[in-house]
Order: sequence, then structure tokens, then C-alpha cells
Amino acid sequence: MIWRARKRDIDLSRQGLILGILNVTPDSFSDGGQYIDGEAAVHHGIKLIEEGADIIDIGGESTRPGALPVSAAVELARVLPVVRALRQKSDIPLSVDTYKAETAYCCLEEGVDIVNDITALRGDPKMLSVVVETKAGLVLMHMQNTPRTMQQKPHYINVATEVRDFLLQRTRMAMSFGVDPMSIAIDPGIGFGKTFSHSKELLAALSSLTDGKYPVLVGVSRKSFLSVTSGDQSIEGRFWPGIALTSFCREQGVRLFRVHEPAPHREALKMTEAILLP
Repeated sequence: MIWRARKRDIDLSRQGLILGILNVTPDSFSDGGQYIDGEAAVHHGIKLIEEGADIIDIGGESTRPGALPVSAAVELARVLPVVRALRQKSDIPLSVDTYKAETAYCCLEEGVDIVNDITALRGDPKMLSVVVETKAGLVLMHMQNTPRTMQQKPHYINVATEVRDFLLQRTRMAMSFGVDPMSIAIDPGIGFGKTFSHSKELLAALSSLTDGKYPVLVGVSRKSFLSVTSGDQSIEGRFWPGIALTSFCREQGVRLFRVHEPAPHREALKMTEAILLP
């Protein structure tokens, strides 16, 4: 399994990879404001690399439940200096977490390799042409409604089937406009417009996504549904359930893991893969 991201071929045949989360925002749900200063963000990006991140995923707009959108100008002011600084310091693949074509294009021009689009190319009609022109890696995610409204009574008849069908429809659409199929990864959007029950059903049905030809990305790190089994609502209380899900998801065939703390998730992957692989 090869994931193509601009001039890179990322081999996912045997090993899962860690995307370290770098939120350059004042209002992200677990670390908002900690890295809004450019220097602090760059320092944290280097720390994520040192802790074992294979890719750094940089975002300048919060997508927590209830979050309001920001302009491309604001988003770029937050992320572009960080992208430039990290590219000078490391050759690690970089991803930009955005649905805005302007933000994506400017970051790709500065050395970003991947566009992580939570709207699956629905948020900006120009994004498709940016991805095709730059040959960027592309993550297509499922989300019901928008971050502002997604947790207001989300409803599905069969969440696993609906998410799978949506993602496959979006991949077909992207390819029909010239996106390289080898550049596409898909994300079921755990917690995005989904209740705990929806997320649980999706996780249990991951094989319906991972038996296809697209790498699957899962991001559960620090999300509130991780508190349901323990009853501990704190961010710290969500840590070990998140580690457990990384191991579970890898066993189900997931290859890409978007997390806040790379080191323990890396260890979970190593042990799981030592058992799974000959």
C-alpha cells in the first residue's frame, strides 16, 4: 500500500504511521492557545518529530464542536510561518488541515505534502483544482453538517454503510477530475457529527473501509467519547482509551493515526505490528 504525496511515495504496506497534531489555534478543544505563538508552535512541532511522529498535521482553524469558521487570511497568518520554519528544520512530510483552497495552495507552495480536508472537497470548490495541480496527498473525511452544528442531534440509519458510501463517492468524484487514486486516504471522521454510539459502530465496522484500496486514517486522540467507559471527563482520563484504540484500529487494518502524543501510540503500534506481521 503506497500513499503518494507530491514527490513522496509513503510506504504503508507493513507499518502504520503517526500524524502528530499541531494546532496553531486559540480555541481547539484540548490545546487551544498553547501553540498560537509561532515560535511555540515550531518548538512543539520539533518535539512531535522527536517523539516519533512520521507526519506533522498543521491546522489553523478549530474544528471542535460549536467552532466558528475563520477566514483564509487568519488561517494563513497562523500556519504559514510554522510551515516555513518546520520545512527549514526537517524534511518530514507535512500536512495542512484545511478545507480552504487558498490556504492549501500557499502551504503547498512552501513545502507541504498533504491536504487534510475535513469536508472531503465540499468546503471550497477550488480545492479540487489545487490538489490536481500540485499532486498533493489528500485525506477525505466524513462529517455530518459543519463543526458549528455537527453535534446537534446527528442522525443515521446505518452509520457504517452511510460513511463508507459517502467516502467512496467522494473518492470517485475526485478521481473523475484527475486526482491520482494513489494520493487518496480516507477518514471516517470519528466524533465529527456522531454520537458515542455512532463512533462505536464505526470503529466496530472499520473492516468495511480497510478492505479497500485506500489507506484509512483515524483520529480519536483526546476526543470526548473516550470518557464514556471510564466516566473520567478530563483530557488526562482520555489518554489510555486512546492508546487502546490505536492498537485496535491497527489490528483492523488502519494505517494512519492522528494523535497528540506520538510516543505511546508509536509503542502501541510496534507491539501490535510485532504480533500481526511475520
